[in-house]
Amino acid sequence: MTEPTQREGGARDVLDPVLRSAPSAVLFADADGGVVQVNDAARMLLGIPPGGPAPAPPDWLARAQRSLGERTRPGGAGTGRASTGPAARGPIGDRLVEAYPVPDGGTPELTAWWLVDVTEREHAAFLIEMAEELPEVLNLERCMEVTARMAARHLADAAVVVVPRSEGSRPVACSGAGGRIGHGELPIDPAEVEGLADALRGFPPVPPRWIDPLTAPAWLLGLAPGRPAAIAVISLPGHGVPAGALVLMRLSGPEAFSVGEEPAVRLFAARAGAMLSAARLYGEQASISATLMRELLPPRALELDGVEVAARYRPSGDEDLVGGDFYDVFPAAEGGSRAGALAALGDVCGKGLEAAVLTGKIRTTLRALLPMADDHRRVLELLNGALLLDGAGRFVTLVLASARRQGADVRLRLTGAGHPAPLIVRAGGKVEAAPTRGSLIGVLDEIEVTTVEETLGPGDTCLLYTDGITEAVGGPLGDEMFGDERLRAALAGCGAMPPEALVERVHMLAAEWVGTGRHDDMAVIAITAPARGPEGRTS
Repeated sequence: MTEPTQREGGARDVLDPVLRSAPSAVLFADADGGVVQVNDAARMLLGIPPGGPAPAPPDWLARAQRSLGERTRPGGAGTGRASTGPAARGPIGDRLVEAYPVPDGGTPELTAWWLVDVTEREHAAFLIEMAEELPEVLNLERCMEVTARMAARHLADAAVVVVPRSEGSRPVACSGAGGRIGHGELPIDPAEVEGLADALRGFPPVPPRWIDPLTAPAWLLGLAPGRPAAIAVISLPGHGVPAGALVLMRLSGPEAFSVGEEPAVRLFAARAGAMLSAARLYGEQASISATLMRELLPPRALELDGVEVAARYRPSGDEDLVGGDFYDVFPAAEGGSRAGALAALGDVCGKGLEAAVLTGKIRTTLRALLPMADDHRRVLELLNGALLLDGAGRFVTLVLASARRQGADVRLRLTGAGHPAPLIVRAGGKVEAAPTRGSLIGVLDEIEVTTVEETLGPGDTCLLYTDGITEAVGGPLGDEMFGDERLRAALAGCGAMPPEALVERVHMLAAEWVGTGRHDDMAVIAITAPARGPEGRTS
């Protein structure tokens, strides 16, 4: 620290009474950085008792005064254009101060420094930035980065955010004062950092804990831009659960928060913890939803035991992934060698996620009943009983199709339960309806179903579809259903069409008919006998 300069009879030995009682802090310094005089407000800011000698200025202010003196000496660089901003900025006690120089016209070698306490302004800017950035993020990684960057910018020289995880490596984000972000996962043992384990499980929040940097582990010191002089561990409280921990590292300065910093630190920890816990809950719910959605999504239909199969599904809402229509395809190995491959297509009463949950239950039940897939009636009777026991009060229409390759042909057994009859599209363009009949599933104790057998020659296709296709409302006036006859007429031009192209064609026609209007769920399965025989010869 620079020692104060003692002056004899200088022009500023006695301050002007107005300047002495001015509300703003003013001190006069010479070219070497020594303090000559201070007014009453500066005495209070610097903590000088009444009548006490002028103290040495803070290091940052002494450096600024010497730099200014070098520029203003003869042969120096000169002051150039006056600056509207502060020439220096730094701490005085627990306050943050900006210093503005004004040359003393009466005594050129002196500079009057007007000291402005900007602590509250900085806290207000911090709170405004906190309010703007923290509540808008629901991505956990992004939340950690925002928290680390803001903490390093306003509270320390570097900050590390650690979030809880039950096992394995823990997600960590770190930032220096420059705003550079690092993110990754580290095999952290919280017990290595004093207070970290408590902070990670601390709810209600535990007070900030300052620890000796010499006891910090290598992984933590490696995240700091330099050797820290002080380290603080702060709990980030969440919505009823701990959201994580914030580790602050200061390269210099006190091992404590000032009176002005403590409220901002507490508020920041509460805001950041709420944001992190919301992001964690959102991420966990999204993961659970994605897992459940994968179970509800229709399967990808592939070639089954020499039978070509293609399918398409479109839920009623453009933003939905699942709905009340469903299909499933099971290879012969799952259904038994006598049954052949089994395809099921159905329509649950209702729409949206509630209907999709019921479709998931039905698909699970059908999979459990695969050992008896050669007896369609028995499968449907057991499914009917399961829905009645469920007590949901919902019903389903369903069609089952067992397909087995027989030479170049495909033998089909079709059973309908209150569902639109399957359509047979011959390779030559003829369209036939399979005469399946049956009652709804999940309404009556006893059901009536009819099973029919069909043979598909090479290039023939059996089309299973839900009423979302034929009951799609649209057309030129927007109030006419697509209808069975229009579907059959369109299929007449699809003879010998590959199954992928056929289902795409049906969906395209229904979508064009509906336009931008509302529609029901739509599902289609095409089962095709390959146009080439088993050995690859033309049939």
